[in-house]
Amino acid sequence: MRGYFAYIRVSTVKQGEHGSSLQEQRYAIEAYAARHDLPISEWFEERETAAKLGRTKFNEMISRLARRQAAGVVIHKIDRSARNLRDWARLGELMDKGIDVRFAHESLDLGSRGGRLAADIQAVVAADYVRNLREEVRKGFNGRLAQGLYPLPAPVGYRDMGGGRAKVIDPLKGPLVRTAFQLYATQRFSVDELREEMTKRGLRNRRGSPLVRNSVWMMLRNPFYTGLIHVGATKRLYQGVHEPLVSKALFDRVQAILSGKSYIKGGKHDFAFARLIRCAGCNRVLVGERHKHHTYYRCHTASCRGTSLRDQDVHAELRVLLSYIALDEGELRELRDLREELRADDAKQRADLVREAKLAVGRCDDRLQRLTDAFLDGTIERELFETRKASLLGERRSLQDAITTPAAEGPTLTLLKKLELGNMALKNAESGISEKIRDTVSLIMSNLVAEGKELGFALHFPFDAVLKQRDLSNGGPYQASSRIDGTLIVTRANGALYPASGNERSRIHITDLVDGRPE
Repeated sequence: MRGYFAYIRVSTVKQGEHGSSLQEQRYAIEAYAARHDLPISEWFEERETAAKLGRTKFNEMISRLARRQAAGVVIHKIDRSARNLRDWARLGELMDKGIDVRFAHESLDLGSRGGRLAADIQAVVAADYVRNLREEVRKGFNGRLAQGLYPLPAPVGYRDMGGGRAKVIDPLKGPLVRTAFQLYATQRFSVDELREEMTKRGLRNRRGSPLVRNSVWMMLRNPFYTGLIHVGATKRLYQGVHEPLVSKALFDRVQAILSGKSYIKGGKHDFAFARLIRCAGCNRVLVGERHKHHTYYRCHTASCRGTSLRDQDVHAELRVLLSYIALDEGELRELRDLREELRADDAKQRADLVREAKLAVGRCDDRLQRLTDAFLDGTIERELFETRKASLLGERRSLQDAITTPAAEGPTLTLLKKLELGNMALKNAESGISEKIRDTVSLIMSNLVAEGKELGFALHFPFDAVLKQRDLSNGGPYQASSRIDGTLIVTRANGALYPASGNERSRIHITDLVDGRPE
């Protein structure tokens, strides 16, 4: 005698893991089968909703029943078997073919016309229940979105705080997500390289596993991190009440890179001065090479043979230059006093700008309200409504960034900060760390220039002004000439660069540098 299949189902995986529904259904079916002397040959357990088609176990069971691999099937209740009418119709076809379909919870004679009618009515009621439940869930979902709440699990970098409460920034993962945006915005990482880097830094998903490539890509695309909520199914944008993790400007820059509007730079270099030194003869970049445990930078153009620099010599000359243009204690005190005066003026201007930005946010809110009223009155179409709404929300987000984000420093403060950073750059050059050395070169000078065995520096303002002021009083042993595109190149003369001892340096006045800065 062929046995019977038994089918049990819960609507979610969570119910199957933590609830007792599956076990209760199993007990009920076992008791029913024992009373009616029905041998259970195989169990089919499902942890998916019956509201949609495509349940794996249910489809497998139906196919095997159609091939008559069992005498019939025992199901707990009608609503456990089907909450959509198509699946119920498939069960009806099996009944018509003589397959014995039974329900442990209902006393229905499916072999009679009346029993089939009663079962059909229950199936229709179950399908209607699902449709009504779906509408109620959708209402609740949209209501939360209108309140600025995200009714789905928090994305990586945020934590769930329970129903009806805004997501909060995860103290461990949040800063890592912000770092991921910042690193990608530098254009030195592809998505795959960023994934590897963030894995090394400890960024994990909620299960504790490293993020996969697609997860990183979706994270970089998600405007949730700017304080906005985007619903992909409806393509609608909502203003969230959660705290933003990145600024709108940073997010927009990342989107431009992801969309191909900005190129990705190559990976990190192995040599401290790779792609930083150019040949004075052909203007091509010197290539870093290792020979006998030493690093050299050479020009491979046939007409420029002999242009070669040792890495340790470049480091030494860079340190000498930095020690010469570094500020002494008196100059640093003058710099800090002037900076404090400028900051006090900037603070007053900042307060005025914040006040104006808050007024602009209020105007955005008024426009959003009028736009919503126009949509509800039917004077504009939904597509136009969503487009204008997204634009206003983006404008509002930018204004909020202007309120919460410190204002950019003015040109004078930036100049003073550069001078102070120049002092710190000396320590960076002495550290021997490639990334710090590259940052130092980028701050103080443009590409280095090599002619034969000699090295030249094209200094940025205000460091070129510091060098000039020191030399006017000092008469230091250097040569200056215009060699490439009119840029001032400072080179060695008589085998020396600049005076090494502090007492040979002339004092400079910070106010003179500020007054003489280029427009």
